[in-house]
Amino acid sequence: MRKIIHIDMDAFYASVEARDNPSLRGKPLIVGGQPHSRGVVATCSYEARKFGIHSGMASSRAYQLCPEAIFLKPRFEAYSAVSHQIRSIFLDYTDLVEPLSLDEAYLDVTVNKRGIPYATRTAREIKRRIRKETGGLTASAGVSYNMFLAKIASDLRKPNGLTVVRPEDAHEILMKLPIGKFYGIGPVTEKMLADRKIRTGADLIRLTRAELCALLGKSGEYYYEVVRGNDDREVTPEREHKSLGTECTFQHDITDLTELVSTLAEQSAEVSDELRKNEIGRAHV
Repeated sequence: MRKIIHIDMDAFYASVEARDNPSLRGKPLIVGGQPHSRGVVATCSYEARKFGIHSGMASSRAYQLCPEAIFLKPRFEAYSAVSHQIRSIFLDYTDLVEPLSLDEAYLDVTVNKRGIPYATRTAREIKRRIRKETGGLTASAGVSYNMFLAKIASDLRKPNGLTVVRPEDAHEILMKLPIGKFYGIGPVTEKMLADRKIRTGADLIRLTRAELCALLGKSGEYYYEVVRGNDDREVTPEREHKSLGTECTFQHDITDLTELVSTLAEQSAEVSDELRKNEIGRAHV
């Protein structure tokens, strides 16, 4: 049986900001767009989350919910440096590390470099090292026998949690799990399923494979299996990038075609440069 760990840093960007500026600790922090811009919340501290603020929310809405919040522009170089530091810790235990973003990753520790027999002990040690070596940052960990359940587990006791889902516990946990907590099901799909009275794993498991595919397309196959605790995906250190792009949020409506074309040209150049750096095909602007 495989031993999979999912590590997810707690309020990562906001936690790095509070670490680097202790005067921000314990305050509602929002990293992302400014309050009166068209920007969005990249992440926020747990103090801000008490007001109902969450990542992806419009910054203007976040300001309405918590006018006293402190809005900070992202410092991606700082976050990337910490991410590399954390990843080096992971690699002390296994080469089978699959990063999902700067602040989360899967680890397969079935066979690990330190010969630790229990994945729970490995996860606890990794969490302890992260906190010590990054100056107090915390991570939540999920441990299970497959990737889906490890991901679910890491979210159950945030922040600074450690949750283990054993094979004998998986069914009970999945049956009680709200449908929106199934990884990959977003707000639109959640509402569509809720309209059909599918609100938990117990409701989901009643559907046949054909019914799920009719509702969710190809993803129906995936959810038919994971709601039964099955996920045969393997932790893959190198994932192939399917796309490359850049984006820009304007502070106000743009009606000047010349300005739009100029911005598009800049973005095209950015993508072209990135393609050349990675030696992907022949890029032309």
